[in-house]
Amino acid sequence: MNNAVISTHQDTIAWVKLNRPERLNAMNRQLVDALSEALAKAEADDAVRVVILHGEGRAFCSGDDLKDLDAQTVSPEATQDWVESIQNITVQIMRSRKIVIAAVHGWCVGGALEWAVNCDFRIFSEKARWFFPEVSYGLFVTGGVTALLTKQAGPQVAKELMILGERHDAQRAMEVGIAWKIVPDDQLLDTARTLALVIADRPARAVAEIKFAINEGFHSSLEQAMALETISTVSGFLSTEAQARAKEFWT
Repeated sequence: MNNAVISTHQDTIAWVKLNRPERLNAMNRQLVDALSEALAKAEADDAVRVVILHGEGRAFCSGDDLKDLDAQTVSPEATQDWVESIQNITVQIMRSRKIVIAAVHGWCVGGALEWAVNCDFRIFSEKARWFFPEVSYGLFVTGGVTALLTKQAGPQVAKELMILGERHDAQRAMEVGIAWKIVPDDQLLDTARTLALVIADRPARAVAEIKFAINEGFHSSLEQAMALETISTVSGFLSTEAQARAKEFWT
């Protein structure tokens, strides 16, 4: 595994840390592939009952690394492969038999926010900030959030969050159901660990079956939503307007 993600198993908990702090843990191919590997490793480890996903440095994750846009859009096939690799993380989180906790601090943006929404519990630090920037670049969201947040927060709020792309604080995350709990920054990982230990004390099969049943019942259109997202996201990445806007962001 490359060091873009650091995975450590401690008894019943797998700590999975996004580790590109110099880029606010922005998503590039190295990080996405390493995260997929870490999640697969946790899934295969029978001792692991809970995964805690968190970030190194000043942010959980600042979303797609737009400095990699040229590599992501070198061809339609490359773009399709990139978007599918992002969507695969959603499948791994939501289809896992383990409970996945997102411990969110600093910025949580775009695709990373969508991954957080996929997690079973989301704990936000008081200073966490989040938003969906994709539409402002002419891109599109991933992670099944067009289905998940519409059912969770209602269509009007989902449209507000994704179309307007405004920046929000942790309290707003609580109001729309993205955050499960808000804690002081210095208590974030301890709170996640305490929750993980409580969950790990429950019968493993029962917890896994509850997760599966809830996700299947509530998110029955997840695959359809993600399929539509993939088509739209690939189209967005390949559009000249989106590429120009993304490049302008870094100049």
